[in-house]
Amino acid sequence: MTDYTLCNLVFDDEGFFEDHRAIALRVVDGTAQTTADGTLAMTGDVDFTTYLNALSLGKWRQYAGIGFAHLVLTSKGGAFEVFATWLTPQSTEVTRAAQPLARVAASDEWHDTTVVIPCPQDAHIVSFAIVSEDEVLIRKGSWRTHVNESAIRDVRLAIATTTFKKESYVMRNIESIRSNLFRGGRTSENYHLFVIDNGRTLDPRALSDNNVTVIPNPNVGGSGGFARGMMAALDADATHVLLMDDDVRVFPESFRRTHALLSLVLPAYEDAVVEGAMLNLEDPNLLFEDVATIRRDGMYGAIKPDLLIDTVEGCSTSEAIDVEQPRAYGAWWYCCIPMSLVRECGLPLPLFVRCDDVEYGMRTKPTIMTMNGICVWHERFEGRFKASVDSYQLTRNFLIMAACDELDASIIRAFMMRFSRTFHIYLRSMNYDTCELMLDGLADYLKGPSFIMSADGEQILMQNGKLNEVLVDVGELDQDVVGKAQPDPRYLGQKRDRGMFLKALEALPHDRHVLPDFLLRSKPAPMYYSRGAYPARRTMRRKVLVAYDQSGEKANVRTMDRTRWKRLRVRFAVLTKAYRKQGKDVAEQYRQAMPTLTSRGFWEDYLEARA
Repeated sequence: MTDYTLCNLVFDDEGFFEDHRAIALRVVDGTAQTTADGTLAMTGDVDFTTYLNALSLGKWRQYAGIGFAHLVLTSKGGAFEVFATWLTPQSTEVTRAAQPLARVAASDEWHDTTVVIPCPQDAHIVSFAIVSEDEVLIRKGSWRTHVNESAIRDVRLAIATTTFKKESYVMRNIESIRSNLFRGGRTSENYHLFVIDNGRTLDPRALSDNNVTVIPNPNVGGSGGFARGMMAALDADATHVLLMDDDVRVFPESFRRTHALLSLVLPAYEDAVVEGAMLNLEDPNLLFEDVATIRRDGMYGAIKPDLLIDTVEGCSTSEAIDVEQPRAYGAWWYCCIPMSLVRECGLPLPLFVRCDDVEYGMRTKPTIMTMNGICVWHERFEGRFKASVDSYQLTRNFLIMAACDELDASIIRAFMMRFSRTFHIYLRSMNYDTCELMLDGLADYLKGPSFIMSADGEQILMQNGKLNEVLVDVGELDQDVVGKAQPDPRYLGQKRDRGMFLKALEALPHDRHVLPDFLLRSKPAPMYYSRGAYPARRTMRRKVLVAYDQSGEKANVRTMDRTRWKRLRVRFAVLTKAYRKQGKDVAEQYRQAMPTLTSRGFWEDYLEARA
């Protein structure tokens, strides 16, 4: 038997979540400060039943068959007591044992204390609290278990991050990974970092070493960058490839926890994917998503609601929700995929951006593992709408995915119904360029697989980017117009809180374009830029709309154009008729082409052609 580390305690992360310290520890009574070298100095009562430091016992039982664990603390200073704590799936408060598990004597020297934590059968999270009268210094701590050495799997983890001109993020992440996983420059057989540089702005010679490899790559989008990362992982004989976005703040302990989990998994989970949670970079205590699914209505949906992980309820709920659901997938901000799955199912489709990770999930149909404390912090998505991506790429790539992976016909019908509804909402809100891009996406899908085999994704995105609505500082707009259409914060990207009557009213096809001029009002009205003209009762019959961003500080003025409106309606009718007529044949062409599109030979030729 060997003493195996499941995860290490984390007291702070360079002050990053200082305002949300309950992510890591909760001061019940007393003080707790982290020193420059990472040592925790505390007095009083400090609880570690938190997102980052509690042990997800339920998940360890499920994934690895581990039913018990012990805590090892390296400390010195005053005497202290250690209490067991735990949460059940229904917990909203921490349960603490009445009697301490251990009493640790005062010491002037660093020493290790091992505490066996009881594991109540109904607990899915176990942890501990420390109570002291005098100052205690804790240098490090870890959760461990005893396992047979023969049960430990050989795991070699290739971390592949794709970047495009986001040097500030990627350079910080390289240094963070290097200093935490490769301390002192020593080589690790367990990890290797591959940085796929689609922007070719990094210096491969200066940044590469035995542990880090920077690979210049043509700008082939996220799908092309991650395909190149998978190829590098295959060449390196890795057992798993961990795909990670560039615009994230990494949490190095996540890599160790992922490696430990994969090293101990039961046979039922040996081919499972590990998905890290996306926490909000701007609000570090907010869990936005870990696993999502394609819903029956043709939309993506996170399996978990937004959770505040610095609360007991959020921490508990995160582990209680079952993520093993139909049509589930893990986004590639932190997604660890076994190479057996890559060898069996191939590389990503050449979709450039949008749906590449969703498609891979639909194709591979993986079992997905998640666990508190395996995560990254990512920029929020709200307020980042770009029609060139969120309309054109989404429409084209969802339909390609639906064809290649043979999604249920009911889901595809629901998607097309939503496509039609969204198109008409944008059309009546005078968002003509976005409507154009939606139709371009449908038109390019109908061109069949030969189009994406040869398409220059970068050029397409640049060309389509010219149709993105340009929001400028409100001060740069006509102040007479803006002054008459001041934004209401209730309607700028906020959740819609309205009754059934208003919902019904706003669902009516109240298209201002069909009304005669004498029924229209010249006074402009404010609205949110990436939604329809909501609320309808305030914006209907207006010839001018001021589309604001979420802050209300940037906007664009939209003016009615009946000629363009008519042209878009005609084009919509022509393309949707073509889809109804040719859809099955085009879908079959994509299915037949998928083995080629996801092969290494195709990707090598594709990358070379764009080098």
